[in-house]
Amino acid sequence: MAIRSGEKSLMPLLKKIVSTLGSLVLTLFGLSVLTFFIGRVMPTDPVLAAVGDNAPQSVVDRVRLEMGLDQPLYIQFGHYLNQLLHGDLGKSVLTSNPVTTDIARFFPATMELATAAIIIAALVGIPLGVWAAVRQSTWVDQTIRVVCLAGHSLPVFVLALLSLLVFYAVLGIAPGPGRQDIIWQDMVPQVTGFLTIDSLLAGETDAFWDALAHMAQPVLILAYFSMAYITRMTRTFMLNALSGEFVITARAKGLSSRRVIWRHAFPTVAVQLVTVLALTYAGLLEGAVVTENVFSWPGLGQYLTTSLMNADMNPVVGATLLVGTVYVLLNLLADLLYRLWDPRVK
Repeated sequence: MAIRSGEKSLMPLLKKIVSTLGSLVLTLFGLSVLTFFIGRVMPTDPVLAAVGDNAPQSVVDRVRLEMGLDQPLYIQFGHYLNQLLHGDLGKSVLTSNPVTTDIARFFPATMELATAAIIIAALVGIPLGVWAAVRQSTWVDQTIRVVCLAGHSLPVFVLALLSLLVFYAVLGIAPGPGRQDIIWQDMVPQVTGFLTIDSLLAGETDAFWDALAHMAQPVLILAYFSMAYITRMTRTFMLNALSGEFVITARAKGLSSRRVIWRHAFPTVAVQLVTVLALTYAGLLEGAVVTENVFSWPGLGQYLTTSLMNADMNPVVGATLLVGTVYVLLNLLADLLYRLWDPRVK
């Protein structure tokens, strides 16, 4: 009887695991279908991008045959899936490197920006959202809402260009575009791909401060836009929590406002913020394209833009697939943490 009851208790858990894995596989399969057709419906010919517009027709036909583009779409898709399963995203025409090698070099720079931005956005945005909810309809609340509205309304490239103009060109207190000064170019051995961490590991403190200075403008701009969204969501969640009966009961018992807010109301909000932070971080990874191009930041966004402008489709498809996969995995992680921390979610 005990064994049967144990089996019955494990069945719902197994069903959840199978259901989650099934949805993950279907989502990744759909993403692979999408990226496959992105490379096929683009107006540029991948063969001409590889051999050039002036190549003889015999060369074009030979390369088209070598690339398998003469075969039916379902056969091409089968080859594409086989390449993905083996970690092969093709070669870049521009760099002549495998796309996986290029992504491994460029993606850490984007992750460094996004990670620093989400940390700053969370540390500033969450307390602001709580403060706005506690001071609802006061001048504090209105000011915070206006600041957040500006963060949603102003285009990223406008703030980025203004930042470069004011702090670099006019005042001269910020470094120029790029990830580091030319004297430190390729001087720090790459270990993690995060230049700030690698410079500390190498014992190059001057390189660390130089990298930190170059990060300041793009990170703060990305953090501002993320902070606006996090603040608004935190305020909404806190308003719902503060109107709950458990908060009213805690106040009736004479507990201090700080204890009611941070020990009773905020823990219920923190669970919901996990999803918000995860999706915001994923959005930073895919949304840093404009910021990277303005600041000449050698990340995945600039790599994707350069490849797209030169009709180099393998990097475009590979970068899109990577960002989509990261987005799916972060969403899955947020759902798992939500179920783990909130007993109401089954």
